[in-house]
Amino acid sequence: MTTALLDGAHTPAGPESPQGPRRRRARRATPRNTLTRGAALGLGVTMMWFSLLVLIPLTAVVAAAAEGGWDRYFSVLTNSQTWAAVTLTVTQALLVTAVNVVMGTVIAWVLVRDRFWGQSLLNVIIDVPFALPTIVAGLVLLSLYGPNSPLGLHWAFTERAVTLALAFVTLPFVVRTVQPVLEELEADVEEAAASLGAQRLTVFRRIILPSLVPAVMAGAALSFARAISEYGSLVLLSGNRPYETEVVSVRVLTFIENGNNASAAALASVMLFVALVVIVALDLVQRRVARRG
Repeated sequence: MTTALLDGAHTPAGPESPQGPRRRRARRATPRNTLTRGAALGLGVTMMWFSLLVLIPLTAVVAAAAEGGWDRYFSVLTNSQTWAAVTLTVTQALLVTAVNVVMGTVIAWVLVRDRFWGQSLLNVIIDVPFALPTIVAGLVLLSLYGPNSPLGLHWAFTERAVTLALAFVTLPFVVRTVQPVLEELEADVEEAAASLGAQRLTVFRRIILPSLVPAVMAGAALSFARAISEYGSLVLLSGNRPYETEVVSVRVLTFIENGNNASAAALASVMLFVALVVIVALDLVQRRVARRG
């Protein structure tokens, strides 16, 4: 009897045994996406908070813009002053984003891979544009690049002022998205590739770049979205000159001050669409580069 019990205890639950089918049926009966009560509660709170802060306001803006139909969009975008503001904002945002992709990656690389005096201080200063109110940033930039510039660079109230202000407020995005990824990369892989005869450019292109591209593109998307919505730092520095330095955010405020809320909502929804297109394009680029790497 003891031998039989031991044999039965060690009998595997294979397909021919009754335990095998029962276990498989129990495993199949459990849905993969089953949420526990705590997870369901957390998901519900998250979606409610996200809806209150993002979905409902965006829906309200789109609904207000849709009340005037396509004629409203046509009249807003065919207005020469509005179109000039849209063109200036989008081109400057793209320019600043491209600069941030290069310079932000370089700054992150220096902060992670190099050791020098004052590195900790530089690492803290990178976050100043996050903490500094944008109107204060505009005042600081105006004192440096305004009519009485101590640097001799009188860029205030010109298109250069728009580029400068957008570059200042968007500087940390690429740096802070790339920096953690660089810190997690293992130097042993790079050293192994170099020991096998790979050139530095090859190591960067085949090993480092595929890991950095998702972070760089995420930072670029944040940088572009921040740039096209900037207002505070441009109020003092750009001068808000129509057809020259007026950006979309100032144009939207002008519509609201004149009681034309429908046009303001239409222009805001257009910029929302532009931001979504650029973000999706950046996501496609990072997937393609990562796949090639």
